[in-house]
Amino acid sequence: MKAATAAAAPAVRTGRRRNRHWLVRYWDLYLMMVPALLFLVVFKYAPMYGVVIAFKDYNLIQGVFGSRWVGLQYFRELFAFDEFPQVIRNTLAISLMKLIVGFPAPIVLALLLNELRLNKFKRSVQTVTYLPHFISWVVIGGIAVDVLSPSSGIVNKAIQAFGFEPIFFLSSEKLFRWILVFSDTWKEVGWGAIIYLAALLGINDELFQAATVDGAGRMRQIWHISLPSIRSTIIVLLLLRIGHLLDAGFEQVLVMYNTTVYDVADIIDTYVFRVGLGTMQFGLTTAAGLFKSVIGCVLLVLANTLARRMGEDGVY
Repeated sequence: MKAATAAAAPAVRTGRRRNRHWLVRYWDLYLMMVPALLFLVVFKYAPMYGVVIAFKDYNLIQGVFGSRWVGLQYFRELFAFDEFPQVIRNTLAISLMKLIVGFPAPIVLALLLNELRLNKFKRSVQTVTYLPHFISWVVIGGIAVDVLSPSSGIVNKAIQAFGFEPIFFLSSEKLFRWILVFSDTWKEVGWGAIIYLAALLGINDELFQAATVDGAGRMRQIWHISLPSIRSTIIVLLLLRIGHLLDAGFEQVLVMYNTTVYDVADIIDTYVFRVGLGTMQFGLTTAAGLFKSVIGCVLLVLANTLARRMGEDGVY
């Protein structure tokens, strides 16, 4: 035993010297990591202590640690609400619709932009498509109200010009979810395409040249070269999207919905905002947030495990 310990000691010292060597050699790269690490610690990890509010009768004067413990009371109250099952269904329905429509859209846009040969036109289209990402949902909600207004909206003006009755888009339970989906896709499609464009630029041009020599057209090159080359990027982004399946877009829904579409548009975040924060029930809102986080973590782990079993790298 002593001999083994003595033999292992030099190896440990060698490993430590090697680590110090890497720190000294790449000190500038590690220094660049410091702001990002500080951001994660200060804004992501440090506030996590507040999760205990979900298990306490939180009082602003007594503070987080001075408030009385109530155990799982708020979780029982949350699941006991008559509207909560409907809220869960709405959240999943809207998230899945956004996933089905909104996730492939950036991939298609990136593939189309990658096929453009006029660089000026390509850059112009890329700029126009990702600019909506920087527009607030408050502004987009106002635009949607003006465009879809039954009395003065341009869409209903066109409908009336063909002799049909105006449609109350934002008050229709059948149409409201689709308005959320397509407005979200329009806002984020250009921003998401940037990642796929970067992945497409990393493909070796010799693969396309060889495919051209073999007589493959552009569609065959996209299907057999471009898509397989960015498959790992698609898988990683899909896994991250699945982890946020219960995030159906709080700000978007809050700005655009109204009482007539609560049955199809009221999601977890907006429901908790109305019921919890509206009555200053901080413990209830924290319990709902913790519930979402746990479910999202479970979904991410399951999806990542499935991806790794299928031969992909996954997120971790």
